[in-house]
Parts: sequence; structure tokens; C-alpha cells
Amino acid sequence: MPSLFRFLIFAGLIGGLAYAGVFALANFVKSQPREITVTVPPDKFVKQQQ
Repeated sequence: MPSLFRFLIFAGLIGGLAYAGVFALANFVKSQPREITVTVPPDKFVKQQQ
């Protein structure tokens, strides 16, 4: 039974570190919005016959 508790504590610590990492990335990293232009060829609009 003690090995189960050790495993659960270890898994909880790893999960907590992962949660803290995702939280830090979401709140402290600011993204830079920018415009993106994509050219779509006209043949993509033509319905292809089967």
C-alpha cells in the first residue's frame, strides 16, 4: 500500500507541474496578432465531375 501512495503523490506532482506549465504559458506569453493572406487558385472553386 505505501508504494501506491508514493505513486499517487508522484503522479499528482507531475500533473501539478504540467498544469502549472500550461497555466504559465496561457497567462504570461503574449502572442502577436498579424495578418495572413492566402491565395486560393481558381480551380479549387470549380466543381469536379466524376
